[in-house]
Amino acid sequence: MIGEIHEECGIFGIYDNDGLDAARTTYYALYALQHRGQESCGIAVNDNRTVVFHKGVGLVPDVFNEVILNHLKGQMAIGHCRYSTTGNSTIENAQPLVSKYIKGTLALAHNGNLINSQQLRRELELNGAIFQTTNDSEVIAYILAKERLRSSSIEEAVQRSMGVLKGAYSIVLMSPEKLIAARDPYGFRPLSIGKIKNSYVIASETCAFDAIGAEFVRDIDPGEIVVIGKQGISSIRTNCTGRPNLCIFEFVYFARPDSVLEGASVYLARQEAGRYLAKEHPVEADVVIGVPDSGLDAALGYSKESGIPYGVGFIKNRYVGRTFIQSTQDQRDIAVKIKLNVLKAAVEGKRVILVDDSIVRGTTSKRIVSDLRAAGATEVHMRISSPPFLNPCYFGTDIDSKDKLIACKMSIEEIAKELGADSLGYLSIDNLRKIPVGANCDFCDGCFTGKYPMDVSWVDDYSKDMLEKSKE
Repeated sequence: MIGEIHEECGIFGIYDNDGLDAARTTYYALYALQHRGQESCGIAVNDNRTVVFHKGVGLVPDVFNEVILNHLKGQMAIGHCRYSTTGNSTIENAQPLVSKYIKGTLALAHNGNLINSQQLRRELELNGAIFQTTNDSEVIAYILAKERLRSSSIEEAVQRSMGVLKGAYSIVLMSPEKLIAARDPYGFRPLSIGKIKNSYVIASETCAFDAIGAEFVRDIDPGEIVVIGKQGISSIRTNCTGRPNLCIFEFVYFARPDSVLEGASVYLARQEAGRYLAKEHPVEADVVIGVPDSGLDAALGYSKESGIPYGVGFIKNRYVGRTFIQSTQDQRDIAVKIKLNVLKAAVEGKRVILVDDSIVRGTTSKRIVSDLRAAGATEVHMRISSPPFLNPCYFGTDIDSKDKLIACKMSIEEIAKELGADSLGYLSIDNLRKIPVGANCDFCDGCFTGKYPMDVSWVDDYSKDMLEKSKE
């Protein structure tokens, strides 16, 4: 959808001890993680120290077929599906990144965003490094290769690199003999361990385990390095600092409803958001509907709490990928219409409560409200299962400027008028923090509050300084 928030990315890894088809297992897992990235994807396999990979721009079934999968043979594999928050949507930026260096071949897949990537890239370039991509994952690969030259093992190199890398990174990587998974010391992005028989798997979300018949073992802790090899599985916890600060928007929008993050059900969290919305912003209406997909569960929660009937208000065309989105406003309007169409019989002549996960620029919400009225809705009351976006995100979502956020320009009443809604209500920050029932973590909610788990005060100043230098 146009105007949606996007997050980088979905990652998966497998170390096969049972004669499984590592590439196909990775392919099915990426299918389950497709919602985390629809711009590009890739799989790299390690067959007795020989790494073969394939990647491309597009959805998982568009990039891979039987012929390609039959050529991807190996005992280890990692996979990636991508949205671009740092770097352009091109084949060069597709992952996994596969690099050959003096210690062998390193394959890397990364979810998150480094806040010091520009600084590190600049330092590396001044020392002769040549970059083939514009994403910060290549910076991580360079740092790992550099640290490996003065380390006794790849896991020691990862441990050393954690002192250099600042920001959000959940990564899987393959060395010639090991599968490594690591999560930044703040735990911004999810990462979990699963098991199929005697084989271990790593994934961004537990829904990938369900898709491949894997058993969930546990979440990887912030700062933890998991090492999987011939000797089994081990863990390095030198950089572990405490509880995760998981991005709260994983529960609102990013993650699939059937995933469990840090012990909390995404599906139940979204229903809780709807329940709190009904308490905070009650209104008389005839039907509650949600914007597919993440607004549906919140709408169900609103309905249960308020007693107002739940209805299916939209039909979503699931065959329209992100690549369908066009450049002009007229084309974008058509794209929205084709991807999401109002079910007239459900809303005609009714007072409608419309539940969605967020409002970014307001363009998509305005079109949806207009379509509901055109379909005969007599009133449209919009309810949002998160607070207003007021600040940029530095850790892996594409909210990079306040200029793009409608809540930074208008009051709630003004936004409602701009959207054409009869009323507008956002979930409060206090209740947002309550929705992941049973979660074993703290949260990053800086995009709503402006308070981040780590210092980001220097980031914008550094970026502006680098921009000015580039003009000289």
